[in-house]
Amino acid sequence: MAALRAAKQALRKDLKRRVAALSAEEKQRQSEVLSRQLLRHPKYLSCEKIAVFLSMDDEVRTEQIINDLFKWGKRCFIPRYESSSSHMDMLELNSLQDMETLPLTSWNIRQPAKDDNRREEALAAGGLDLILMPGLGFDRFGRRLGRGRGFYDTYLERCIRHPKGKPYTIALAFKEQLCQEIPVDDNDVLIDEILYEDDE
Repeated sequence: MAALRAAKQALRKDLKRRVAALSAEEKQRQSEVLSRQLLRHPKYLSCEKIAVFLSMDDEVRTEQIINDLFKWGKRCFIPRYESSSSHMDMLELNSLQDMETLPLTSWNIRQPAKDDNRREEALAAGGLDLILMPGLGFDRFGRRLGRGRGFYDTYLERCIRHPKGKPYTIALAFKEQLCQEIPVDDNDVLIDEILYEDDE
C-alpha cells in the first residue's frame, strides 16, 4: 500500500511538471479540440443530465462545453467539494450568469457556497447520465490518477448504489497527461472513455 502511494505521488509530480510546461495557448488549443470531439460524441448528444467540472489552470477548459449544455437545454451539474473530507456533491447550475455569481474556493475555482441549499443535487434529481472527469493522468485502459483526495471515486461509489446506477464517464485529457500505466488500487473506479488529441 505504501509503495502504491509513493508511486502515485511520484507520478503526480511528473504529470504536474508536464502540464506546467504547456503554454496557455496550447492548453486552450487542445481544450477546443476536445470540446469539438465531445460535442459531437453520441453519448453527449443523447444524454440529458451531465456533470461537468469547472476547470483549474492545469485542466482542460470546459467553458465551451458548459455553453453548449445550456444552448441545447441539457441539465448541467457542477461539483461542490468539501475541503475537510472526500465528500462531493453535484449541484445544478442554472445558467452561465449563475456560474459567474458563484464564490471562488481556495483552489481558485467557482463552486456553490456551503450554505447554498436551493440547488438540486444530481442523485436526488434521479441520477446523472454522464460525468465529465478531470484528473492529473490517465492511461488507455481507463485508469485515472486524481489529486489524491478521492472526491470522484467516492462520488462514483454513491452513483453505483443509486437506483439509476453508474453514469457513463468520459475524461478530458491533454495528451501530455497520458501515461503507459497508472498504478491503481481497489478503490479506484475505471473511466469508460478518455478523450485526448490523437496525432496518429
